Amino acid sequence: MKENIWLDGVMGVVIGDALGCPVQFVNREELARGPVENMEGYGTYNMPEGTWTDDSSMTLALLVSIREKGMIDLPDIMYRFALWLTKGEYTPFGKAFDIGNGTMVAIHRYLKNPDITKCGGTTERDNGNGSLMRILPACLYCYEMSEKGMTDDEALKLIHQVAGLTHNHLRGQIACGLYYFMICAILDEAGGQIDRLKKGLDRGFCFYEKDPGNEKELAYYKRLRNLESFSQVPENDIRSTGYVVDTIEAAVWSFITTNDFKSCELKAVNLGDDADTVGAIAGGLAGLYYGYDTFPEDWLAVIQRRQWVEDLCQIKKSTA
Repeated sequence: MKENIWLDGVMGVVIGDALGCPVQFVNREELARGPVENMEGYGTYNMPEGTWTDDSSMTLALLVSIREKGMIDLPDIMYRFALWLTKGEYTPFGKAFDIGNGTMVAIHRYLKNPDITKCGGTTERDNGNGSLMRILPACLYCYEMSEKGMTDDEALKLIHQVAGLTHNHLRGQIACGLYYFMICAILDEAGGQIDRLKKGLDRGFCFYEKDPGNEKELAYYKRLRNLESFSQVPENDIRSTGYVVDTIEAAVWSFITTNDFKSCELKAVNLGDDADTVGAIAGGLAGLYYGYDTFPEDWLAVIQRRQWVEDLCQIKKSTA
């Protein structure tokens, strides 16, 4: 068992987010001419190096809720998301920025009516990556609870509920569920990246296939069923848009086609477009696999509010 999976995973998300922030929405062709090679500043949002965005802010809001409540408390989580949007809590500089449309709409619904079951979008258009980008703390909570007897059914119900606060369509919820199963396999299984993720994804697909009603949505994730084949897919066939299926594919592909944390993150953000979110989601996987000690110190050194973030990651196992 690793010393602190919360530090490994959450800081992996934050680093990937910060690395991609300056080049978000930059297209791949432009990045090929001048790729990201280190932590940079300014760019898309004109922010100093080490600045993290909505991906990390919402991840940290969820993390704080789990720390303080010792459980998944859905009303408290949504309350904290609203604090982030309206008050600038859980941000580098006291103001929320880079807010996805689905997330914005869901929080505004909550501000008008605090019924958390009616906030998240439920249509096919509500399958952006705004739930996947922040789901890692819920995955780690459920992983630790699974060691105390939480079943897959119980874990996935919670993960779907946390995702559904802003993105309440099954397709996006499945992405979050598959991410959970990949995280479990990284932490529990032996072998390389493909071996571990394959075990996690096999378990995830088996879980969802128990309900025939999931068949249509599962089909969108068919490329993740054969990771050996998927690892050979050329970069041109990897999409890095804000669509949740594209995002999880891009993150997994970046992780399984590299051999260290730094290479994974650089590959992820240089895919361009929604670079910070692909970097964040890949960073969660790579951080848990390689560990905090492998993160480049010069990257860590410039992360905004680094000490505060790292302090939040000091969670005793008994808390979860």
